[in-house]
Amino acid sequence: MTHPFATTEGLDISEQRRTADGQIVRLDRRLFMQLYAFGACTNTADLIASLQEQPFGSVLYADANDPFGVALLTFTEDPNFFVTDLRAYLQLPPFAALQPKPEYTMLGRTYALGHEDNLEHALITRPRNKVCDPAMPWAIWYPLRRAGSFEQLSTQEQRTILMEHGGIGHAYGRAGYGTDIRLACHGLDKHDNDFVVGLLGPELYPLSSIVQRMRKTKQTSLHLEQLGPFFIGKAIWQNQGTLT
Repeated sequence: MTHPFATTEGLDISEQRRTADGQIVRLDRRLFMQLYAFGACTNTADLIASLQEQPFGSVLYADANDPFGVALLTFTEDPNFFVTDLRAYLQLPPFAALQPKPEYTMLGRTYALGHEDNLEHALITRPRNKVCDPAMPWAIWYPLRRAGSFEQLSTQEQRTILMEHGGIGHAYGRAGYGTDIRLACHGLDKHDNDFVVGLLGPELYPLSSIVQRMRKTKQTSLHLEQLGPFFIGKAIWQNQGTLT
């Protein structure tokens, strides 16, 4: 999938990584992920039965903080899906009978950091595998916005702060406690957030522990302007489906 404006007049907005010998590898593909939350759900079995008939990938979460709450995560390379096929689907039973919770709606896109071994795997395959992994059913999803102070730091200062933050996540991952999904949502969020984060794991407590540990990092304690709201749920349906 090549975007017609990806390299217009020298402006390259493709995802990129640099090889060991300094070569730039480009890929103009990315995965969009959207979380919709609902209330007034009295029968999750009907939702699952309906999703089983759909070709698109999806994850259905039972809301840990609302006995009538659920959330639907969908993902696609083509964001037109959200305003066409998905929009039409959610306007029909059984989802049409639910009460939307727009305060928990999150939309973001995968992005390259520049050191990935394989861009397609990092941007497309790995995120789908993570959210659909039956061994990682618990999830905490939340948006965040960095403070302007972070953008005023030098590149080296930013890198040091991000390494401290990322080191905690890697430690939890190596221990098997969880993994994460990082999505950029610049211009895609009604509250002007910068990122959407999904923490995924086999149990809930380690995910809460990650958030607690992150609070002590310089990024969270000094350079975040907004964090949350948090959606906490457990997957009761997971299907990678086919990408649109």
